[in-house]
Amino acid sequence: MATLHSSSSLLFTSPTSTQHPPPSLSPNPRLSLSSSTSNHSISLSISPSFLAHPKTSRRNSLSSFRVRASAADKKKVLIVNTNSGGHAVIGFYFAKELLGSGHEVTIMTVGEETSDKMKKPPFNRFSEIVSAGGKTVWGDPAEIGKVLDGATFDVVLDNNGKDLDAVRPVADWAKSGGVKQFLFISSAGIYKATEEPPHVEGDVVKADAGHVGVEKYISDIFSSWASFRPQYMIGSGNNKDCEEWFFDRIVRGRPVPIPGSGMQLTNISHVRDLSSMLTLAVENSSAASGNIFNCVSDRAVTLDGMAKLCAKAAGLQVEILRYDPKAIGVDAKKAFPFRNMHFYAEPRAAKDILGWQASTNLPEDLKERYEEYVKIGRDKKPMKFEIDDKILESLKVPVPV
Repeated sequence: MATLHSSSSLLFTSPTSTQHPPPSLSPNPRLSLSSSTSNHSISLSISPSFLAHPKTSRRNSLSSFRVRASAADKKKVLIVNTNSGGHAVIGFYFAKELLGSGHEVTIMTVGEETSDKMKKPPFNRFSEIVSAGGKTVWGDPAEIGKVLDGATFDVVLDNNGKDLDAVRPVADWAKSGGVKQFLFISSAGIYKATEEPPHVEGDVVKADAGHVGVEKYISDIFSSWASFRPQYMIGSGNNKDCEEWFFDRIVRGRPVPIPGSGMQLTNISHVRDLSSMLTLAVENSSAASGNIFNCVSDRAVTLDGMAKLCAKAAGLQVEILRYDPKAIGVDAKKAFPFRNMHFYAEPRAAKDILGWQASTNLPEDLKERYEEYVKIGRDKKPMKFEIDDKILESLKVPVPV
């Protein structure tokens, strides 16, 4: 039968994480500091991030400090970006963060600019990259040399390939072109299941996973490389449902069906955390070199907890319905947006090596996400919940009309 979630902890904090209160900033604060040497100059400005954050967000104490690269420190960065799936938004945020820090950015998206995919987020917002001084191109990574027509770069990020066949042409072209640093978006999904979550860098991975082959290849041919393993993410411009899946049911007064106990731990990060980690790797290439980074927030959330936090963000009640997928013959991968197991990693390497800290604050970030959800009218969009209805019928719970 349908049950309401009982009182329990929603968020789990890494034992090594520390929290800092957000700095108190006036609406348009700015402090400039400049210095110079015979080799280069550097300027420091203190200003709000180019992305809005609620005042109550748990923020990295350094995240409001932007160091613009001087002419000597400025890097030319190429982002090879996937044209679909949850990772596409990483390249979008990363490009904006780099541009805001004074670097030159070209984002090459797989496919054609006129395709229907480019009408969806984040691609329909690429004008934001161009207006900030970046370049956008489209093409086949297998023909990257032709697409970029002799352009040279200091750093290349492959945010597209999931196996060596897809990444090798980009990596080989980068190597032959004298690229100094190669970065790769891998996946935390390559870790083998563990009895001791969370996953940390160095844990056993699935030897046959395509991302593993890529990580080995780039480590063999580049002296400066790094790989980043993200999990689930939220943020404006994401075209893969995460928080939206919960909002869709909550705003329509439907039960939220969750497989298993609902106490499974997972990691959901705001995409700005991923872009800030990548930017630190670019600006601290010697420290990042040769390392694997779990590209995640430093907190876990339970599956039940995610439903409750989404409901709270929407100012509504939620009814959580737990079920056994096997018992009722439902494929949990199709019925639910997350893995039906503990799937939780920690960003220990990024903290230790790059001095990175997370800014994700799910309770506050989800409020912002719900505001956009309503703004675009998704709360009024007609929807069918065929798999949900099958689950409800199997459990003899009345199907909402």
